[in-house]
Amino acid sequence: MENQTEVSDFILLGLTNLKGLKHLLFPFFLLLYIANVLGNGTIIVMIVAEPRLHTPMYFFLGNLSSLDICFSTVAVPKMLSGFLSENQTISFAGCLAQLHFFHLLGSSEAMLLAVMAYDRYVAICNPLRYRLVMSPQTCLLLAAATWSIGFLHALMSTVMICRLHFCGPNLVYHFFCDIKPLLSLACSSTHLNLTLLNIDAGVLGLSSFILTLFSYIYIISFLLLKVHSQESRRKAFSTCASHLTVVFLFYMPSISNYMISFPGFPSERDMIPTLMYCIITPVLNPLIYTLKNKEVKSTLKKFLNRKLFPERI
Repeated sequence: MENQTEVSDFILLGLTNLKGLKHLLFPFFLLLYIANVLGNGTIIVMIVAEPRLHTPMYFFLGNLSSLDICFSTVAVPKMLSGFLSENQTISFAGCLAQLHFFHLLGSSEAMLLAVMAYDRYVAICNPLRYRLVMSPQTCLLLAAATWSIGFLHALMSTVMICRLHFCGPNLVYHFFCDIKPLLSLACSSTHLNLTLLNIDAGVLGLSSFILTLFSYIYIISFLLLKVHSQESRRKAFSTCASHLTVVFLFYMPSISNYMISFPGFPSERDMIPTLMYCIITPVLNPLIYTLKNKEVKSTLKKFLNRKLFPERI
């Protein structure tokens, strides 16, 4: 691949140019990032340390927490440094790396949410075969598939950006290097990039969303038509409620950013959905799973009591 790039670095304009507002946003997003790492890190440690949580559902939840930490880490530290400096410069190679890992982790999370929905479908609608269908080997294979699909999606996005010619300007109207802001800076034709991106985003995003949607349609139909125990229904709906909330918080801003609005030039409005699924949602996920899932909540309490007050046990 011939590198025709003349621009050696880019300047990320970030969320705002107002110094006073930057000083307010820095502690706010720093606290959100710390809450993300601590919350999701606690879930990962709890799942690894507690044998009763060594089940497919919590294996995938641990994967989700790992993705959330890495997903935010790709963009947030660079954004925080921009609040403290005049010009937030990033090299062309660094920009490509940020773009690659952001789409690797984001698309992997989209596929993982679909896998988690399928796991709930098997557990609720076919409980007698659950251990057989969702065996440890199957869980590892599904987790590897989500990461592999994410890697292929990110690789295609990165390669397609590499083939473009950038001759200036180098001002990126975003807080990290994303596809849409970079395409608006290209001097060469972006028609092929836009076509492939629309196809790729549509196939990847819609396929995972449709799989998730149909899994829950079947789950709800099964519970309403074939399960007559109110207690069983309540327990099943309680288990699914947390995952449905996470699905909604992730897919809605993602779809609006990559599949509904796709202008030729980026706008400040494109940053709002990105902030939602990149920063806000990873912070909310641990709260959602602990507040809506009684098993996680009780296990977390026992885990923290055992670690903080070992003399009482």
